[in-house]
Amino acid sequence: MGSPNPSPAPPPDASRSARAVRAPSLENGARLTRAEFERRYQARPDLKKAELIAGVVRMPSPTRSASHARPHAATIIWLGAYVLATPDVQINDNPTIRLDLDNEPQPDVALLLDPAVGGQARVGRDDYIKGAPELVAEIAASSASDDLHDKLHAYRRNGVREYLVWRTLDRRFDWFELVDGVYRQRRPDASGLVHSAVFPGLRLAVDALLNDDLPTVVEAQQHGLDEPAHAAFVKRLQARRRTHDPAKKQSGERR
Repeated sequence: MGSPNPSPAPPPDASRSARAVRAPSLENGARLTRAEFERRYQARPDLKKAELIAGVVRMPSPTRSASHARPHAATIIWLGAYVLATPDVQINDNPTIRLDLDNEPQPDVALLLDPAVGGQARVGRDDYIKGAPELVAEIAASSASDDLHDKLHAYRRNGVREYLVWRTLDRRFDWFELVDGVYRQRRPDASGLVHSAVFPGLRLAVDALLNDDLPTVVEAQQHGLDEPAHAAFVKRLQARRRTHDPAKKQSGERR
């Protein structure tokens, strides 16, 4: 008896379909370890934003213009004006941050001090931020958002020193400062300005921001850069940079 006929070859796209079935899924509300979350997120290049908060996957809905995209851009412009005049302060837009084993958020904006001048976060070899930035800003719809609940607690526990939440539908702006392990609200002064406790010279004209008056927001920030406290802060950063710069250390030793 002859040998049985070989099985027919699978159609050309069958192997691709099998791989698609085996591809790990990333679903909103799934409970994952950080390692598994990263593995599944990296397998989904079609996704632009996903976060792990308290061990639970959070996948926000598509962003709308007036309630998110434009406020996000305004926040970048305001904080960017400060960064342009302040060396060793870095701005990040939508960075993935490895806070701890249960939390890997992707905040709208983050400000970091360079580690060479005392910053508490680091950028790893794989180009992801590890640790708590000095300042994080989030654009949220309302007080019901995760940004004021589980995510706030994650930032607090990991030592994010200032946490800003713009609640666009509520028309409110919350500026939290970490004091003795607790977030406390920073209030506007008599001129309607909120001042940073971490970055001297960083200030926000809150009413102007909420009323979509970006020129006034930027003008107020420019005045903050003229404050003696900002000039002193820049000098301190420059001194730390010289102290921690290995090339300059070696140059001094050769002299």
